[in-house]
Amino acid sequence: MNKPLRRIAIFCGLLILALLIRDNYLQYVKADDLADDTENRRVNIERYSTPRGNIIVDGKAITGSVESKSGDYKYKRTWTNGPMWAPVTGYSSQAFGANQLEKLEDGILTGTDDRLFFRNTLDMITGKEQEGGSVVTTLNGAAQKAAYEGLGDKKGAVAAIDPATGKILALVSTPSYDPSKFAGNSDKDAEAWNAVQKKNNPDDPMLNRALREVYPPGSTFKVVTAAAALENGEVSGIDDATKTPDPYQLPETTGDPLTNQHGECENATLKYALMVSCNTVFAKMADNVGNEKMIEQAEKFGFNNPELDTPVRAAESIYPEDNAPQNAMDGIGQASNRATPLQMAMVASAIANDGKLMKPYMVDQLTSNLDPIATTDPEELSQAVSAETAQKLQEMMEAVVNDPQGTGSSARIDGATVGGKTGTAQHGLNNSEKPYAWFISYAKLSDGSSPVAVAVVVEDGAANRDDISGGGLAGPIARDVMKAVIDSKK
Repeated sequence: MNKPLRRIAIFCGLLILALLIRDNYLQYVKADDLADDTENRRVNIERYSTPRGNIIVDGKAITGSVESKSGDYKYKRTWTNGPMWAPVTGYSSQAFGANQLEKLEDGILTGTDDRLFFRNTLDMITGKEQEGGSVVTTLNGAAQKAAYEGLGDKKGAVAAIDPATGKILALVSTPSYDPSKFAGNSDKDAEAWNAVQKKNNPDDPMLNRALREVYPPGSTFKVVTAAAALENGEVSGIDDATKTPDPYQLPETTGDPLTNQHGECENATLKYALMVSCNTVFAKMADNVGNEKMIEQAEKFGFNNPELDTPVRAAESIYPEDNAPQNAMDGIGQASNRATPLQMAMVASAIANDGKLMKPYMVDQLTSNLDPIATTDPEELSQAVSAETAQKLQEMMEAVVNDPQGTGSSARIDGATVGGKTGTAQHGLNNSEKPYAWFISYAKLSDGSSPVAVAVVVEDGAANRDDISGGGLAGPIARDVMKAVIDSKK
């Protein structure tokens, strides 16, 4: 071969090598980036070319797919009672993407997950149209409905858990939104999307208050402070006097002392103090235990955990490092103490489960043609308190509901033993806003089992500035959710 031909051959070889390198770079190095590129419409065209798999509650689909009337995307998502289920499913939109279960389990729902490879290969061979798999939730439809209807037009949230397993039975946030209204890619969908954005709607209906909003937990946190006092030996028994003055001067302060809304709280027992919700007793207990030990106890219940996945990520509930007076106020659920409704349901759940805290989760199985391809196993997060302490806390919480002086009588259920705690959390500058009404509870059946623990928070409404408002506003909602779970087991 003469020199010019050899040079041309070498140059052509280099071009082929460069082409191979570029091709492999695009296919293997940049493949994920290109697939996720918002400008790559082929990905979405493929995603919406077949019906999406469904999200299942009580064996029935709460989602569906319909053919789009126009555009390149063939199918769009539908929901049955979208506003009720949006806090669970999230949305899936041709124009605005997806969130929550619709996003986290997108591979299963679209049928592109690697675990569906064998089924998809068979479908390709037989000529069957590709289908998505299903996401089977842990939700209880009756409990979800009771929570949603109970909140009604109030702003708030409900979280309900099975204490023995951690299964989430209800997850409601109001006001809510209908994800069906912006599932497509039209101007009408864009208008519906803009209408529920926080900048255009101060009620922020797309905020999942059950998982993603943190509130001062108010007096519901007193059960955690009681747990810390018992676990650290600050009190030996729930019927022993606590040697608490009324009013109580917060440590290291000279201003106005802490007072109580009602009850005879001077030198009250721990049981009585929880029953009528004595601020002074639990502020003093938090100070006696100290900030470090209070943090330790709160963390055993799930506080200060930034990575709690259900699989939707929950916001971090906070028990802070604080000075002595602030720690005392943290102990009654005020100051910088913050919790999600899910977190406070976890507190009630652990107490009902003899101190064992199970990890909350809402996906039971991922299935393909009814065959399970993944199953969630219950997982223990911690032993929040000893069984002995948990049983003392149960006795105290049951007195809140059953004793004539207790603040939680609105949660009583015939045929079940209910333990609860009311709460009213102050907020706003100098307590200028209406307080949040809280109620946490659990129900026990005659066989000793506890099928449900609940937390309810109501942000607005006719809340009085005392703990009874939690019983009046939030207690009946908790009762109806617990009763729905109990009735569904009959």
